[in-house]
Amino acid sequence: MIRKVSGAILALVLIAGVASAQTITAGGATFPYPMYSKWFDEYHKKVPSVSINYQSIGSGGGVQQVTAGTLDFGASDYALTDAQLKEFHDKRGFNVLAFPTVLGADVPAYNLPGVTAVLNFTPEALAGIFLGKITKWNDPAITGPNPGVNLPNENIVVVHRSDGSGTTFIWVDYLCKISPEWDKGPGRGASVNWPTGLGGKGNEAVAGLVHQTRFSLGYVELTYALQTKMAYGNVKNSAGVFMKADLASVTAASAAVKDMPDDFRVSITNPPGKGAYPIASFTWLLVPEKISDPAKKKAITDFLGWMLTDGQNVTEALSYAKLPASVVAKEKKAIAKIQ
Repeated sequence: MIRKVSGAILALVLIAGVASAQTITAGGATFPYPMYSKWFDEYHKKVPSVSINYQSIGSGGGVQQVTAGTLDFGASDYALTDAQLKEFHDKRGFNVLAFPTVLGADVPAYNLPGVTAVLNFTPEALAGIFLGKITKWNDPAITGPNPGVNLPNENIVVVHRSDGSGTTFIWVDYLCKISPEWDKGPGRGASVNWPTGLGGKGNEAVAGLVHQTRFSLGYVELTYALQTKMAYGNVKNSAGVFMKADLASVTAASAAVKDMPDDFRVSITNPPGKGAYPIASFTWLLVPEKISDPAKKKAITDFLGWMLTDGQNVTEALSYAKLPASVVAKEKKAIAKIQ
């Protein structure tokens, strides 16, 4: 009799354990994917009952799928437009909230056989290359900032994203700010009509194309360049300093935000400051304002709280910069908006 009762109790405990387990589906930006992958793994170790399955499908996919309701939360490297916020509200009947997670950087990565020097790129050179107007590696716009470097008389093979991409948005947001021609031409967006180049889906594919293609130049998130040991250049900032993308220069870029808006929609490309890297950005999680399942709501809000505290302590190992303390404090209050 005792054995039968004990077995029944054990079965109830096991059933309760299964019932309390939560699998969260998420997806979107590839820009922060190395960071998110680490976070979700670490959080599962801390809270084994919560599993977050993340699809690295690009910011465009993340925005579309969270709007359609096929993801529990999405991820984007660009702040949603008024039209996108309205579309979400019209489809779901409530709002979507954006939570900055970390700061990262786009870098100009290149494959130049025989060139070991770290190249310097001016804003004018980068705009000219991606407009298809600077086509040779030994163009004066590139050789000028790189005295003593023997650059080849070879065509530049431009590599860009082919999918809807927050990494692209950051890159072209910067180009719009420094090039009136780019601003009036391809313009700003997660996808643009590229004047030239080869397309790859995801940061991984762009990094792969640059690796495989001699004399190529593309843009990737800093962590991908570091993990794959790609050569990437310094970029001249608004103060006239050629800056390397690293933790210090990306953190310095965030100092441009003096007063973070309540909806956290902000751009920090081409910021002021001698020590600021010019192609940096926050990246965001997109969380529905209403989550009908109380257990799922608790799992997501608890994760957000961990991300803003303990989670920030593991960002720098992957070359992402921590959020400013003032932003963290504001986000902690915003979590309470999730109903």
